[in-house]
Amino acid sequence: MAKFYVTTSIPYVNTEPHIGFGMELVQADVLARYHRQQGDNVLFSAGTDEHGGKIAEKAAEAKMAPKEFADRVSQSFREVLKVLSISSDRFIRTTDSGHEQRAQLIWQKLAAAGHIYKGKYSGWYCTGHEEYFPEKVVKDNKGVCPDHNRPYEKLVEENYFFKASAMAAQIAEAITTDVFRVVPGSRKNEILSVLKAGLTDTSVSRPKDKISWGIAVPGDENQVMYVWFEALMNYITVLGYPEHADFKTYWPADIQVIGKDILRFHAAIWPAMLLALGLKLPKSLYVHGFVNINNQKISKTLGNVIAPRQVVEKYGTDATRYFLTRHIPSYGDGDFTWEMMEAAYNSELANQLGNAVSRTAAMITKYQNGIIGEVPPAEHDVAAYSSHLQDYRFDKALDEVWEQVKGLNQYIDESKPWEVAKTGDEEHLREVLAYLASNLLEIASLLAPFMPDTAAKIQSTFGTGVLKPLPASLFPKHQTTPQPAP
Repeated sequence: MAKFYVTTSIPYVNTEPHIGFGMELVQADVLARYHRQQGDNVLFSAGTDEHGGKIAEKAAEAKMAPKEFADRVSQSFREVLKVLSISSDRFIRTTDSGHEQRAQLIWQKLAAAGHIYKGKYSGWYCTGHEEYFPEKVVKDNKGVCPDHNRPYEKLVEENYFFKASAMAAQIAEAITTDVFRVVPGSRKNEILSVLKAGLTDTSVSRPKDKISWGIAVPGDENQVMYVWFEALMNYITVLGYPEHADFKTYWPADIQVIGKDILRFHAAIWPAMLLALGLKLPKSLYVHGFVNINNQKISKTLGNVIAPRQVVEKYGTDATRYFLTRHIPSYGDGDFTWEMMEAAYNSELANQLGNAVSRTAAMITKYQNGIIGEVPPAEHDVAAYSSHLQDYRFDKALDEVWEQVKGLNQYIDESKPWEVAKTGDEEHLREVLAYLASNLLEIASLLAPFMPDTAAKIQSTFGTGVLKPLPASLFPKHQTTPQPAP
């Protein structure tokens, strides 16, 4: 049995989860469910990132202690896992005592090997990003962060630095040769350009008098770890690095799923940390794009934030998962509108998939009293579907499934079982209906990673040789109505 370790990024708990992160969770969940289906020993980790100045600032605005604030928002991320049927095995919080202790062990190991040193740093800092920005970026933005509408701060601090610069060539080699595979190719090229330009050593601490909400630097009570540095450690602390059996079993990660805005941290800084620790790099890094709303970036300022729960309450979990994995391009940015969601639900889920299931079930009930009989194995070539999943092309994998769905509806129209029934040829009719059931079972198997509840219902209906009628339509059609603004 092969092992398969998949992670999502861990989002800041400064705000509630939106539909874009919901997509990331679903993508990782599809991979976890697919590999469980293949018989692999799967570990799927998600979690929340809870330290740093931004969290302390948001907590103060809410008149709450940072940990109390983090507890509340982290719980909202746990809840979205349930809303989207995410089958994660672990949920790590960076305020967990185990993570904090192991983060300090990692720091100590890096420092003992000479990879961390103390020095002065001068730079432009944005608390909203918890990140320093180059002079050129600050100048281009006229001194104001466009994402947070606040001036960059000029900071001169004595911090600890991590020698990321020493690892740039080794990381570039690993990415170029696909030892550390970055997908899609556009993101691979992007990070290789960054590495070619050279990595600078990274500031990995902040003075405690500036940011008190963080993990203490071992041996220096005046400094806390920079949030991005310690948050990246979660992917191994959740496994019990360095001594736990889980770490020895599951590392390196087989796939880490992240958004394009945190590519540099995950494809440059994180690999540098791993190499400095003497650890293997992840096998793959899949970098998804953004989900825009009506062609605009999701923004609290614009008031266009859509939460996964809003979509699920109207269309159901599986339909939401379907839209995010088929209608948002796997290798680029995509758009969500209520009109697009409605069209996909009615046209593809209700009219095509739901129709094939209900027509087949109705004919088996009418002509054979619900007796399906022996169901022959389906014989479609699913190699393309599997290949697309290996390349994290969720949209293309579902395109393959939908070719079968549309083909099945076409077969029903062309074979006309109702006409066969009139001829009295019971054997031929039984073969036709068994073929339909067989194809639906194969479609269910292919859909299981994407739409687990729908797949289970189809399998339950046709899987025993005796029809088990569905209590209701798989996808009751929606009447198109204007959707109020969120």
